[in-house]
Order: sequence, then C-alpha cells, then structure tokens
Amino acid sequence: MMQRHMPIGYKLVEGKIEFDEAKAAVVKKIFADYLSGISTYALAKRLTEMGFLNANNKASWNHGSIGKILENVKYLGDEFYPQMISPEFFGQVQKRRKERCDQLGRSIQPNSAVHQYPFTGKFRCGECGEIYRKYIEHCGKPSEKSFWKCKRYIYKNRVCCRCGFLTDDQLEKAFIEAANRIIARIKILDRKPKKEPIPNNPEFNKLDQRIKELEAEGQYSSKELPALIFKRAQAFYKTARIDDAEYNTEKMKRAFSSRQPLAEFDEELFLTVIKQITVYADHRLVLEFINGLTIEAGY
Repeated sequence: MMQRHMPIGYKLVEGKIEFDEAKAAVVKKIFADYLSGISTYALAKRLTEMGFLNANNKASWNHGSIGKILENVKYLGDEFYPQMISPEFFGQVQKRRKERCDQLGRSIQPNSAVHQYPFTGKFRCGECGEIYRKYIEHCGKPSEKSFWKCKRYIYKNRVCCRCGFLTDDQLEKAFIEAANRIIARIKILDRKPKKEPIPNNPEFNKLDQRIKELEAEGQYSSKELPALIFKRAQAFYKTARIDDAEYNTEKMKRAFSSRQPLAEFDEELFLTVIKQITVYADHRLVLEFINGLTIEAGY
C-alpha cells in the first residue's frame, strides 16, 4: 500500500510512480552530504535557505524532517517505488546515524519530530520565570522575522516583562561559544556544581512525626500505619532530587570527546548537553548543562 504522502523525489505519471529528477537529485545529495559528515541541522538550514519545499509544501526544514528522509526505506525501492538509494549506501547512512546517536548518548526515534525548534522548552526568563516562545512576524512575506520572547512579554494586552528578545542566530552563537570553551578545556566538566540545599518539606515532616509517635505508642490499626508510610513516601518524592551529575558528566565527555571547535551550530549536540538557558534583562544568558555546569554568555 502506498503511503499517504509520497516521498520527496517521486511523482505520479499516468498512474505510475516515477522519479522527479530535480527533487530526486536533492534527496541523493542529502544522503551523500550526511554521510560526508554534514549534520542534519546544517542540511535543514541549507534546504530552508534554498526555498526547497518539504513534504507539506513548505520551505521550512528541521533536523526531524531530514531524519525522516534519511530513514525512509521507500528510497530502497519496492513494488510501487523505483529504487533511488542503493542498500549499501542506505546501510552506511544508518550506521552513521547510530554511531552519532551513540556518541551523543541518545537513541534514534524513528518518525519523531519532537522538537520543531531546538530551543523550544529549553529556556526561561530570569526576571519572571516564564518560558520563552518563538513569535513570527509577517509570516510568509519577504519581511518575515522571528524572535524568541518571554511568554509574559504581553499579558492581558499590557507589557508585563521587559526581558530581551532573541533570535536563533544569537542563541546559536551563545551555544557555540560555550561549547568551544568546553572543547578547549575539557577538564571544566569535572568542576563540581554547587549542590542545592534540600528544600523544607512540611508535609513530609508532619507525616514522619506522626509515624514515629504511632510506633512509639505501639497502638495503631493494621491499615493506618502502612497508609501513613505510603503518604510519607509520596511527600518525600515531591522534593527529592536524583544526584545524576556524575552520570551526566560522563555523557557530556562522550559527546565532546575528540571534537574540533564548532564552526556552526550543532543541534544534536545542543539537545544532548543543554538542560536550560536562562535569559536576563541585562543581556546575560546563563547556559546550564545537564551535569549542572553553568556558563555565562552575552546577547
């Protein structure tokens, strides 16, 4: 059965699927360029700048849409589709994708486009605590512009937060600078992050005290004590923190090992190592990595 969306590079002619030569050439180049070492993010950026249309007839590409092309077995050919990519070449591409994911400590998620933008959900306003969202002005027009703004910039038709606007280029530049600092001095990853104090948990303290009183008295029903112990456990996990800094430090070392300084933004690396970016009104960005390391940058 044919899929709902015909893979890019094919066209239907008199009831038969044939190559769309111009688009097929682009698909073949995507495979070749990826195998040569170009990242899915760089490929997506290039196709967007070219104005090349994706499966939804929009000149908007991301690493997920490139990944769908690279993993699409239809290009190997079947009863409907003529072969565009040889099995050997396709296998080499899948091997590189797996090696890349292993290096970054990630798993391949077929047909997944979780992050339409790599920065979505990754950074917050340091002034009011809200998330940043991407806003596009003059969409589809030559004057189209996009900015990341605090969600509370406009609230109930009023300007509520005056934290700065940022562009993709500014965020990419900040990450490249921070990543290159790590690459130049990998030992920085061994820096021990400050441990946050365990927050006070009145609910846990109250339940814990009650359990101790019952145990001391020795007078309680068979159902009462287990119920209280369960509630205490629930209260504990509300504020409990898992100390995974050492594990994440090793994960970051694998991701950064043997790397040359970044000349362009690497989306896969960003999604692997960045936990959160905080934006401040005084033109500061604080990049927090998954192991707790923080690096400041300007914008």
